[in-house]
Amino acid sequence: MVYEANEARYNGSMVYNRTGRSGLKLPALSLGMWHNFGGVDPYENGRAMVRRAFDLGITHFDLANMYGPPRGSSEEMFGRLLADDLAPYRDELIISSKAGYGLWPGPYGDWGSKKYLIASLDQSLKKMGLDYVDIFYSHRPDPETPLEETLTALDLMVRQGKALYVGISNYTAEQTKEAIRILDELGTPLLIHQPSYSILNRWIEDGLQDVLAEAGTGTIVFSPLAQGLLTDKYLSGIPSNSRAAKQSGNLQEKDVTDEKLNIIRKLNELARRRGQTLSQMSLAWVLRGNRITSALIGASSVSQIDENVAALQNLSFSTEELDSIDEILA
Repeated sequence: MVYEANEARYNGSMVYNRTGRSGLKLPALSLGMWHNFGGVDPYENGRAMVRRAFDLGITHFDLANMYGPPRGSSEEMFGRLLADDLAPYRDELIISSKAGYGLWPGPYGDWGSKKYLIASLDQSLKKMGLDYVDIFYSHRPDPETPLEETLTALDLMVRQGKALYVGISNYTAEQTKEAIRILDELGTPLLIHQPSYSILNRWIEDGLQDVLAEAGTGTIVFSPLAQGLLTDKYLSGIPSNSRAAKQSGNLQEKDVTDEKLNIIRKLNELARRRGQTLSQMSLAWVLRGNRITSALIGASSVSQIDENVAALQNLSFSTEELDSIDEILA
């Protein structure tokens, strides 16, 4: 059957936040395609999740050149999804990609040279069947390539019409400040930064958020649920089908300590008193105070997307609740 998007997709609980001082708004929750959208994953499950996300008002789909597995296959799947279902809605979508991690062998398939970034974007456009992406990121800073070269490549992409906006990911506060300066001089402002951030991982509060706020740059955070740790999955230990047990992603079994499990259980008790699941409270906490433009959610099922979007029904925290979270983590 031909897919027809939910006519009420913009009348639900989805919130749209302005990205810094730009004209672009992003949904408070965006769908990340790091896991479960690769060539080894069932196409129809990925298709159902993308359809449901869009029907709930999620307009932003975040990819990278090496997402899979196998590497690069996530963009291929998304290209198929666009052709099958979303092509009529292209102008309602924000599609982003990145380059900065290894994708092909040799000296030109990794890091941040102009050669690699331009070639990677060209490959991504072909895989997805697109003329342009809405946002293209430098996925990580390159310690051996001058920052000016990396950012000049991003500027060139915009001037060539291959990207509408540019972003960076995994850059420190000082690196971000310099990137903002260089891009301003080039005439292509830095739209957005994509760092990791969660209740358990607050590094951006130590300087980076202030740099972004001063520059009027947006923030979209990845791993707001700490790769599943801030869900009910680990409340009784490490399940056999979890990322930690499979040693997939950055979450390893050794990281799930008794101390951390005790913290998670206490956070879960607080979430239940708020009438939320642990994952819903964790997403709401990330979005508190309007300093974060959007949080990237991952999903393996439609029901997870439903649960995460329901977090938007309660984004407010009392002073007592915020103090309780800090005490639990202390």
